[in-house]
Amino acid sequence: MQYRTLGRTGVQVSSLALGAMNFGAIGRTTQDEATAVVDAALEAGINLIDTADIYSGGESEEMVGRAIAGRRDDIVLATKAGMPMGDERNHRGASRRWLVTELDNSLRRLGVDHVDLYQIHRWDPSTGDEETLSALTDLQRAGKIRYFGSSTFPAYRLVQAEWAARDSRLSRYVTEQPSYSILQRGIETDVLPVTEEYGLGVLVWSPLASGWLSGAIREGRDITTSRSTFMPDRFDITVPSNRARLDAVERLAEVADEAGLTMIQLALGFVTAHPAVTSAIIGPRTLDHLRSQLAAADTVLSADVLDAIDEVVAPGTDLAPHEKFDTPPALLDPSLRRR
Repeated sequence: MQYRTLGRTGVQVSSLALGAMNFGAIGRTTQDEATAVVDAALEAGINLIDTADIYSGGESEEMVGRAIAGRRDDIVLATKAGMPMGDERNHRGASRRWLVTELDNSLRRLGVDHVDLYQIHRWDPSTGDEETLSALTDLQRAGKIRYFGSSTFPAYRLVQAEWAARDSRLSRYVTEQPSYSILQRGIETDVLPVTEEYGLGVLVWSPLASGWLSGAIREGRDITTSRSTFMPDRFDITVPSNRARLDAVERLAEVADEAGLTMIQLALGFVTAHPAVTSAIIGPRTLDHLRSQLAAADTVLSADVLDAIDEVVAPGTDLAPHEKFDTPPALLDPSLRRR
């Protein structure tokens, strides 16, 4: 396992991080299965575990808490808040009112007195940067969080938050958690240059592109992955963007074969090769999934292989741009484009 410094914090984290989104109802995993995955990940050298309050309605945090009991100090523990937790309109977002309350809920579910990294799950356009940053700074000073970060923020919002922190003399985001894979490279044009400029650690999610790069999806095979059962539109190959992904996967499989790599090694080796990336978050549902992904822990792709990948999917290109989660609100809501 390789280790890297998380931004400018001095904290050393593994190049692969364990994502716990599949713990609980989402991944249909039991506590024993989740604990076994955590045990194997820690034994392999992973020291960063990432979860969120919204994953299975808090069940993921509870499972992570039980799995790490007795060894909390050996783990860099990260969670997130901001996505809706129920129908109450104020049980979401990045206001001081909600973050103070929800952090306590997360600490209770995790069974810990602090988290190492607390992340705002999505940019909240209804809340000012100073409001969010001041709340996070106070929680940090209270010892409930060590650091805080953002997740899936547009590049310009990262810049705005940096300046808001400076102007108001508040603590700043130290990490960003964006979606990044061979098939979704758009963040190379703006987000990653900004994180490098401001020294942010980068924890990328979906490096296997929701299973497209797992090796299980190939031309002529039925797509039966877990993700395809509840997100069928993203795997319908009659959709042009999905057809483009499948065509790319076939070409990438040839690149992997020629390099003597699995598709998973190619995919994870690609994202961890970028100098801005600190860790790739893997989200296994089973021990077998974990083992296949751990095989990429020490994968280093040669320049020739990286050039071949660029030939398949050009740098800065998203093959499914409509699936991005950092689109400015005005592009989604016509009322925000009208006087």
